[in-house]
Amino acid sequence: MIVPIGHENMSARRWPVITLGLILLNFGIFLSTHSVMETQGSQLGQVRAHILILAAIHPQILLTSEVRELVTDFQNHDPDDWAEMQHPNSEVIDDDWVARMRLLDDPAALQAEMDSFAGQYSQLMASSIDQRYAFVAAHPRPITYLTSTFLHGGWWHLIGNMWFLWLAGFVLEDAWGRPLYLLVYLTAGAFACQFDAWANPGSIVSSIGASGAVAGLMGAFLVRFPKMKIRMMWFFDLGLFPFSRFWMRAYWLLPIWVLTEINYGMGPRDGIGHWAHVGGFLFGGITAVALRYSGLEHTLNKAIEEKVAWTPDPEITQAGDLMEHGKFDEAAATLNNYLTAKPDSVEAWSLLRAGHWQRSDIQAYREATVTLCGLHLQAREHEAAWKDYEEFLQLGGDKMPPAIWLDLCRLPEEQQDFERAVSEYEKLAAAYPSERQSLLARLGAARICLKRLNRPQDALRFCEAVSASAVPHLDLEQDIESGIREAKNALSQVKAISSGAASAN
Repeated sequence: MIVPIGHENMSARRWPVITLGLILLNFGIFLSTHSVMETQGSQLGQVRAHILILAAIHPQILLTSEVRELVTDFQNHDPDDWAEMQHPNSEVIDDDWVARMRLLDDPAALQAEMDSFAGQYSQLMASSIDQRYAFVAAHPRPITYLTSTFLHGGWWHLIGNMWFLWLAGFVLEDAWGRPLYLLVYLTAGAFACQFDAWANPGSIVSSIGASGAVAGLMGAFLVRFPKMKIRMMWFFDLGLFPFSRFWMRAYWLLPIWVLTEINYGMGPRDGIGHWAHVGGFLFGGITAVALRYSGLEHTLNKAIEEKVAWTPDPEITQAGDLMEHGKFDEAAATLNNYLTAKPDSVEAWSLLRAGHWQRSDIQAYREATVTLCGLHLQAREHEAAWKDYEEFLQLGGDKMPPAIWLDLCRLPEEQQDFERAVSEYEKLAAAYPSERQSLLARLGAARICLKRLNRPQDALRFCEAVSASAVPHLDLEQDIESGIREAKNALSQVKAISSGAASAN
């Protein structure tokens, strides 16, 4: 199974209050309606099944217009099942009631049975949340273009839609502003319903879920951020390392997804609104193009920038002015006082580091660089953090603090520079043999050697080093044992292949 877990730009200029509000609203509606919808759906399903079977067995029975619509829709979309129901020896539903209905030949009794089910069906349809607020192509009501977007059929249906809403939504909200973003989201959901109705005219199957609106955001995401790298996770086994991560550009991933939806939509109906997804995606893409070329997006972005533009604190401005006049000691004192209250200020540390450079204090410059590297890692500014690390090395630094270094080691691994990642893990482990980070570093190197570089001998060496370490590692025993076992198995396979090749020669 392959799922997206993030992308390059997991930050925004402002809190994504609309996206968070939509997610909370969807969860709230689901929690308040799900159990009722399940009960109503079960009751309605039983009545529908009996109506269809009775109509198939005894086609001469008179049907109400509502029931006739149900039967006609089933005949059109499920002709094979309808033919099976009509067969005298059908086993679609094998119970006493079906057997009794097959033997019953009293027209009045049969009509009474159908009339009873028709009455139940009408009552259930009138009271059903699904039927009142879901979108139905055969008889759409204006309110359902909106309400169907906030109903979901189950936990996985909800969680999947909300996760995709978060990934695509908060960056679009940041780019477009809150009012326009909300309008596009809701309109995409409505258009997705209508597109599904065009693809399935006359269908009485109810359609629910935010996927059409979310697909609209995905289409807009493709137009707005076509080169954005999306991080994917591929679950493939249950061993020590049960998943693999890789990156895909939006211009590859999203078109593949929508083409897959088109392919499924052209196949037999499977209960998923594939055409709604396609419609929402097209709407979002076209809207994003229109916003860009109309100039509205630029205008809105400029307005947002004016609202969120960063203004430095007075202490930062004062320290900068002092440095410009060569008064570094006074500037440093101002900055150090400021950092006492705000130790995580990247601006203050950057300015202080610049002052150290002006005074050629390399040791102090390196120390400030280490601090900035850690702050950049906390802010998930990975490129800036790696640049800090490279500068630290160029100025003669050799050992970063172990916690910061461990996070740095993971960056080349994420970028699939596996040789560099193993090298960094090894240097960390050698530099801090008595720290817990050394164990995690060796396990990280073992994982890469085993899964990425086909070096089981090195993987075994790293795992055995962790096993022999004096650093407490009871919580890692299971991972260590699994790693050793997998490495030995891989080595055995390599030896077997080598022996076979030698014998053949």
